[in-house]
Amino acid sequence: MSDSNAPQSDTNQKLIDQYQEIVRLAGGLAHEIKNPLSTIRLNMELLAEDFSESISARDQRALRKVQVVERECQRLQDLLDNFLNYTKTRNLRLEPTRLNDQVDRVLDFFRPKAKEAGIELVTYFSPDLPTVLLDREAFHGALLNLVLNAEQAVSKGGQIVVRSYATADGVALDLIDTGCGMDEDTRAKIFDAFFSTKNGGSGLGLPTTRKVVEAHGGTILVQSEPGRGTQFTIKLPTPARLATEKSTTS
Repeated sequence: MSDSNAPQSDTNQKLIDQYQEIVRLAGGLAHEIKNPLSTIRLNMELLAEDFSESISARDQRALRKVQVVERECQRLQDLLDNFLNYTKTRNLRLEPTRLNDQVDRVLDFFRPKAKEAGIELVTYFSPDLPTVLLDREAFHGALLNLVLNAEQAVSKGGQIVVRSYATADGVALDLIDTGCGMDEDTRAKIFDAFFSTKNGGSGLGLPTTRKVVEAHGGTILVQSEPGRGTQFTIKLPTPARLATEKSTTS
């Protein structure tokens, strides 16, 4: 008796293989672009130094043009770095971690920037969360993406609220801002690669965050309305062994 699911399985595997090949080629192309781009940036910096020593109007005009090229090179460099981060295969180094401690680490890093921007940080952490398995550095970057995204949406005097709590099968983290919010069309696209509502944005921050969360076996959801702010919710599973240890020691 033949397996009726075999053709579908073969098709899915071919699609996966094609996707991985495209990602590999795109990553290789990005690396190839980075090398000459770095050379261009270096030569522009040297040229800018030469022109900066001159006081002639002609050389100063040339300096401003060189500086434009420098800025565009930096923008392309940042875009390539973000793209490579988005496409790379994630081999996570998972460690038992207290979610609240990890969130505190991100907020401590962000707090001076929030103070400068006049944004109030509010936290509501559940004290008895089960331990989760995290790649701490990857999760730090993913959560920082969300916090910086919220900061850009909130005006002076606004709030960013972070709360953690237990769920039936793990933990959850809400990040809520009192910013401008998003309409339904924007909300549907925010996890699409290269989609951005910000001038100069790479459109890879939120897609990368989702990839990291999903690599941890979690999910990320968004709720938002124009003029009413935005809420991102990250849900992470608790491994059965850790959950058992938690119940036997409590």
